[in-house]
Amino acid sequence: MDTGGSLALYAPIVGLFVLAALFAVFSVGAAAVVGPKRYNKAKLDAYECGIEPSPQATGGGRFPIKFYLTAMLFIIFDIEIIFLYPWAVANEALGLFGLVEMVLFIATVFIAYAYVWRRGGLDWD
Repeated sequence: MDTGGSLALYAPIVGLFVLAALFAVFSVGAAAVVGPKRYNKAKLDAYECGIEPSPQATGGGRFPIKFYLTAMLFIIFDIEIIFLYPWAVANEALGLFGLVEMVLFIATVFIAYAYVWRRGGLDWD
């Protein structure tokens, strides 16, 4: 079994990764050497859209977790929809088995969506 010939096929990809890594390291190093070094208090402070930074959140309370839950739900359902693309490409090759599996997958996604909707996970109030 000749592994040298099959590994040689990956040489351009490895070369591209090495070139990209060298470019990234060179860019960061060159920016540190060539870039301006005039620091002042305003440049070292955290920038918060023109608002003076404060140690506490505005309102003094905790940030509502609903925003994070909505973002996580979006990501979960978005990833599940991405699974439909390979099925659409290989639809004819999969035949009836692929159709049944995709109907089961979509039913599972719909059940999860209905559960989240019923629990109020999509309400913004």
